[in-house]
Amino acid sequence: MPVTDHIRDKLSQVPHRPGVYLHKDRFGTVIYVGKARDLRNRVSQYFHASRRMGWDLKFNALVEAIHDFDWHTVKSEAEALLLEGKLIKEFKPRFNIDFRDDKRFLLLKVNLNDPIPRFTLTRLRKDDGCVYFGPFAHSGSVRRALTLMRRRFHLRGCRPLTPNESDYKHCLYGNLQHCTAPCIANVTREQYLAQVQAGIEFLQGQTEELKGELEAEMKKASLNLEFEKAAQLRDALEDMRRTTQNTEKFERIPYKLPVALNTESDMRELGRVLGLPKPPERIEGFDISNISGTFMVASMVSFWHGRPDRTNYRRFKMKSVTEQNDFACMAETIRRRYSRLKREVEGGGEVSQGVSEPVSRSAVEAAPGSPVEPTAAVEESTVPWVPRPPVAPKLPDLILIDGGKGQLNAACEELAKLGLSHLPVIGLAKENEEIYRPGLSEPLVLGLDHNAVKLLQRVRDESHRFANTYNARLRLKKISESLLDEFPGIGEARKQALLKKFGSVQRLRLASVDEIAEVSGFGGKAAQELKTFLTARAAVLPTG
Repeated sequence: MPVTDHIRDKLSQVPHRPGVYLHKDRFGTVIYVGKARDLRNRVSQYFHASRRMGWDLKFNALVEAIHDFDWHTVKSEAEALLLEGKLIKEFKPRFNIDFRDDKRFLLLKVNLNDPIPRFTLTRLRKDDGCVYFGPFAHSGSVRRALTLMRRRFHLRGCRPLTPNESDYKHCLYGNLQHCTAPCIANVTREQYLAQVQAGIEFLQGQTEELKGELEAEMKKASLNLEFEKAAQLRDALEDMRRTTQNTEKFERIPYKLPVALNTESDMRELGRVLGLPKPPERIEGFDISNISGTFMVASMVSFWHGRPDRTNYRRFKMKSVTEQNDFACMAETIRRRYSRLKREVEGGGEVSQGVSEPVSRSAVEAAPGSPVEPTAAVEESTVPWVPRPPVAPKLPDLILIDGGKGQLNAACEELAKLGLSHLPVIGLAKENEEIYRPGLSEPLVLGLDHNAVKLLQRVRDESHRFANTYNARLRLKKISESLLDEFPGIGEARKQALLKKFGSVQRLRLASVDEIAEVSGFGGKAAQELKTFLTARAAVLPTG
């Protein structure tokens, strides 16, 4: 790929600082996210023609696809790693392999409402009243630092919510005197909470005293030729530094949908190639999202004059579809959307294209969290005038289905049942961006550089993002909806038995110990422990 003047000018502005960089293709889509200790040196390597012979096929394909890039500086290499993982999960770039799963960086948490609080590791931050630290870029360091902290401040590391004397008989932490054993009243709860508070201050960075002690021990071991011990102390110091250093809390970086240089021209070209009576001012795009048949949802995005009109976005959770079937999901979505829109239009009447007055750029740009950024070459003065969207309900000028013949046929059947067969509808297949039209067996292939295809891609990619965001939100809600998952030793069968009997965690909280003990798998001791667990978290449980 020849280095353009635009790329060369941007390279001269990249700082020699740690951070992340984002490569984008000609459509403005993020295709690769990387981190670097020195951004200038790392990013410039992609554009050195002399190194091209040593690149593999995948790297060559990435470089060929780069049309633009961006960067974001941070304070340290560890922060760069954290931000890289966050952005990869957010944008799902096609050239990235690592961090694309749902695994998150480790966090440390402690619940001060527990009878005997303990520091634990988790990967999900919840609104549960706990104190959280992290995320941490180096999981091994935080695990070893947690062990060091427990020994330093004599904190418990056992699993029971409320350990008792029988547990203490088998407690390795207590027998080794790593824990003050508050479970057998060696210390009061107030005294133990002071130890916990010391641990919190340690994680907040108050480590000078401990650091001095470890450095003194390390020098002493080195002088005594105990090099293995000195190396262990050196590694402990590094683990402590990595765990307690302050890291920036990254907010969502506002990358936005690309704004074409001339959306009106794209609309006219799209109307021409599809044989529409006029350019499609209102385009509604649909996409389905599910994971192995669970959390089946659909999205509908609305574009007005080639730009997102977010006030008219809609999302759907499937009601009639109970197993994975994208065709049935698309049919239900189209049926629900246009049966309602038809009633609204017939009740209020269609309106004209709206009042012709300018709309500011901020009103048409994407909201924070959209996948890509406006084309850098677009200046404020070049954004064309756009009429204001209609206030009253209005049928779209074009319906775009994400998919091929199957999804398109499902949508057309539902539109026919509603008496809306006259609405233009097409399907866009992802492999080669083929355009499928009702009644025609062969797709229309215009090429990736065609302006009409670029407009359809912007609509399709936004509907895909919106569907995936809703799906992820439902999955997160499912994961965090029950505090029972945090109760030590509970399995799926016992959890389901509790929910079947009481219906919800809120009703379970109000149950007596005897009522809980009636559930299969729970005896008197387990029921009492569960009751204590729920009481400790009563302040954070919803009461509705």
